[in-house]
Amino acid sequence: MKYSKPRVFTMAWLPLLLLALPGKAQEQKRLTLHDAVELSIQNSKQLKVSTARIQEAVAATKEATERRLPDFSVSGSYLRVTKPDINMKTKALGGSDSSGGGSPSVSQLLYGMATVSMPVYSGSKIKYGIESARLLEEASRLDAAGDKQAVMLNAVAAYINLYKANAAVQLVQDNLEQSRKRDTDFSNLEKNGLLARNDMLKAQLETSNQELALLDAQNNSQYAMVNMNLLLGLPENTLLVLDSASIQQPGELKPLMDYEQMADTGRNDLRALDLRKQAAVANVKVAKGDYYPSIGLTGGYVAADIPNFLTITNAFNIGVGVKYSLSSLWKTDAKVQQAKAQQVQLTANAGVLQDNIHLAINKAYLDYLSGVKKIEVYNKAVEQATENYRINKNKYNNNLLTLTDLLDADVAQLQARLNLRFAQADLVLAYHTLLQKAGMLNL
Repeated sequence: MKYSKPRVFTMAWLPLLLLALPGKAQEQKRLTLHDAVELSIQNSKQLKVSTARIQEAVAATKEATERRLPDFSVSGSYLRVTKPDINMKTKALGGSDSSGGGSPSVSQLLYGMATVSMPVYSGSKIKYGIESARLLEEASRLDAAGDKQAVMLNAVAAYINLYKANAAVQLVQDNLEQSRKRDTDFSNLEKNGLLARNDMLKAQLETSNQELALLDAQNNSQYAMVNMNLLLGLPENTLLVLDSASIQQPGELKPLMDYEQMADTGRNDLRALDLRKQAAVANVKVAKGDYYPSIGLTGGYVAADIPNFLTITNAFNIGVGVKYSLSSLWKTDAKVQQAKAQQVQLTANAGVLQDNIHLAINKAYLDYLSGVKKIEVYNKAVEQATENYRINKNKYNNNLLTLTDLLDADVAQLQARLNLRFAQADLVLAYHTLLQKAGMLNL
């Protein structure tokens, strides 16, 4: 009985065949790393939330500023009343009581008034309220800038991930083609009685394993592509063609201290937290404003009409109003203490955030140095694996080595190439991560 060659390889092309079916046609788009970052910024849902927060903060600042403006109100009423008993306690000109005459017939009344009040002094609550709102508005803008850097790094990571997935597909495909060619040669040798059938089956089994590896690599590549499309706001079935030239190896690394200093002055979240600390100081002053009275200018106009009895027009008034709540003497302390506690919390959070940033920078710096070393090692490993496979192949051709050893050398060669390609891509990501941790990522 003859054994047919496994047909697993047909499954490896299944995802591509499915994509070629009607309704699954893919639009091809060439994409550089810079293009990916720009699209991610334009279509980021996170940045849209950040923009909405900025708009909310701008509105809060406007609301705080408008407290300086005067309040103006107009009111009026029309009332129907029962016939009242009216006894006016005033003396007539002749000295007699006015109740002696007939009372007017009153069944309705109409009145209206307009009032204006202009705040003059409110314990500086308006002034410091505006200052606090303005600082929080600026902090929200810095938060958005920090979110933008996070989105940019996420786009770089997704691009690198897709690049690695595509590289894996390419390397496995190249190795699979060589393996299939070897299977053809071995099959001819086996037919001519120059190769043991067991060795031919071992080679075919290795080919089947590589076909399965290719299937996994293609699935990973397709998943990474869908993830990238969603991140960029593109249709899910868009076929992205990456530009490997845009993945440039980073330049010379600066000393670690330089990145920490850049973070202390350039990290948007640190600057935003500093502004929130200043806003907390202003909020303490706002809370203390309740200790003081409120003073304002007031003015108004009143008009009334009671048919058959009274008409009032041109009743203008202007004056100064003072308001002071005695309960603020014992109720304001809690507000002040609460505002001071928030100030202390923000100061402590700033210290914790700075420590975490320095720790993250140290990790990113060490990851980069490790990546450089890995590339050096993997370059040697590729040379060694290539030479090892060449030697083992010569030995096998001279019947000095088993087929299993040759196949192991082939797998080691493929793994070394994958490791090198992945390490080169990871080094680019490590460098951009270091820049993002230092607050200096700009693509």
